[in-house]
Amino acid sequence: MKKSKLLMIVGSLLLLGLFVFPLWNITLEAPQYPIPLGMDIHINKFSDTHEFDIKNINLMNHYVGMQYIPENIPEFKIFPWVIGIMVVLGVTIGFIGNYKLFILWLILMCLLGTAGMYDFYLWEYDYGHNLNPKAIMNFKNPDGSVMGFQPPLFGTKYILNFTAHSYPRTGAYLMFVGLLMTFVAFFVGKKEAKE
Repeated sequence: MKKSKLLMIVGSLLLLGLFVFPLWNITLEAPQYPIPLGMDIHINKFSDTHEFDIKNINLMNHYVGMQYIPENIPEFKIFPWVIGIMVVLGVTIGFIGNYKLFILWLILMCLLGTAGMYDFYLWEYDYGHNLNPKAIMNFKNPDGSVMGFQPPLFGTKYILNFTAHSYPRTGAYLMFVGLLMTFVAFFVGKKEAKE
């Protein structure tokens, strides 16, 4: 089997790691929590980093009027199908061996990934800004507007006495390596076609 085909097939198959490992993690550090609270985000569920973390986050967020973290969101039904279809499509394209299709698959996957990140940002924004006005505690910005509690999309952010971290996890790294392999497969395939 040509090297480009193998790279494309293995790169596509690495996306299957998203069904096993978390894609993203949000962690909250604060003096009152010696062990930080955390939430792992998978393509089909939210899960505790440590036992009862999501329950504790929901209890804490209730005081400032934030919504509860739901057990299910519509995306959890869509994302597994999208990833499954992209894996099958990528493996099929790998067996076909047309390097031009490799780059089309990669572009489509990048567009889907960008759309997923944007959707995640919108969810975070709504979660951190759509607050219950009758909450026990109401915090205001210096200009008098209601303070938002949106966690960062990527990186670290300070929210009152909390430090929120948002970073990719194993599933995202496997996906990144898979995409990199398909990118390399395109150039290897192009070189093989010339030879």
